[in-house]
Amino acid sequence: MACPLLLPAGGGAGRSGPSPGCGRVELYADVTKLIGNRLLGAIPNIISVIIVTFLVSRALPGDPAVFYAGPAANAESIAQVRHNLGLDKSLPQQFLAYIGDLVQGDLGTSLNSGQPVLVDIGNRLPASLELTFFALIFAVALGLPLGVWAATRPNSLVDHFCRASVTLGAALPTFFVGLLLIYVFYFLLGIAPSPLGRLDIIYIAPPPVTGFYTVDALIAGDMEVFRAALSQLVLPAISLGLFALAPIARMTRAAMLAAMSGDYVRTARASGLSRRTVVFTYALRNAMLPVLNIMGMVFSFLLGANVLVEQVFGWPGIGSYAVEAVLTSDYAAVQGFVLTMALLYVALNLVVDVMNTVVDPRVRYES
Repeated sequence: MACPLLLPAGGGAGRSGPSPGCGRVELYADVTKLIGNRLLGAIPNIISVIIVTFLVSRALPGDPAVFYAGPAANAESIAQVRHNLGLDKSLPQQFLAYIGDLVQGDLGTSLNSGQPVLVDIGNRLPASLELTFFALIFAVALGLPLGVWAATRPNSLVDHFCRASVTLGAALPTFFVGLLLIYVFYFLLGIAPSPLGRLDIIYIAPPPVTGFYTVDALIAGDMEVFRAALSQLVLPAISLGLFALAPIARMTRAAMLAAMSGDYVRTARASGLSRRTVVFTYALRNAMLPVLNIMGMVFSFLLGANVLVEQVFGWPGIGSYAVEAVLTSDYAAVQGFVLTMALLYVALNLVVDVMNTVVDPRVRYES
């Protein structure tokens, strides 16, 4: 997009250049183009996810009609349940019916809850997102300083300690870390709340606005519920965040080492700038692009890997919902879960691409 030049009045000598705000207009245009291209590119992937999920869900062991008919059901009642569920039709007929419902925004009805899958996901997804966000905040709050600290002192005892500690944290299974934290802080010390969901039974959930209990409590001005919801988040967020600590710290260290060896850093040092200015203003700022990319990957991984943490802490998230759906061959719930996760991954990758475009203008020109 070409920017109009500002010429001095009368055509005489003077300052000229791009008009004010032109860079911002170019940024908006580039971001809009990027979003359009990414959304178009995601359409084939979403279609593939829909097809594969439909086929795989039908390949799950067990017959949902037998499960929901009950142990005392006879062949006639099982056939009636199968007919009510539409399972007596051929696979192409079932697939066309599923696509028709998707076009209308209907993900089907869960056989476990008896509610529309879209309602179940809308109720449970905020719980998983809140847990994942806090786990990522914990991982970034520790991993970013550790990576910078290790990169500024390469091959020192500090560097070896940081790498060993984050590797140990990633090697421990999330469910083991969760059980260990519950045993120490709840059973032994008694300073953690009971690991039984998002909020203790003595509190009432805040009026739903975002679905995040901490945010909704702040909006409602209820600090007591906010503290209670935050205390319930601490242990599961640490259990999940420890696993994400290693890739963030390692990527930060590698990116910082590459940035610290750049010509611009050497020039900044030669100019007599302070060490803090060189590290945080020049090196860290230029190292943020790969760190942002790894944060996006880690968040998407955590969102899909929080199933065990939700089971350990009784967290009513989408992961536990998916496990229950798989165990009972709840086709609609399984398909809704996978489709929701696919859409979330597309949206997350889009957000990361937009952030990269804003942080580093070179991405705009390369894309």
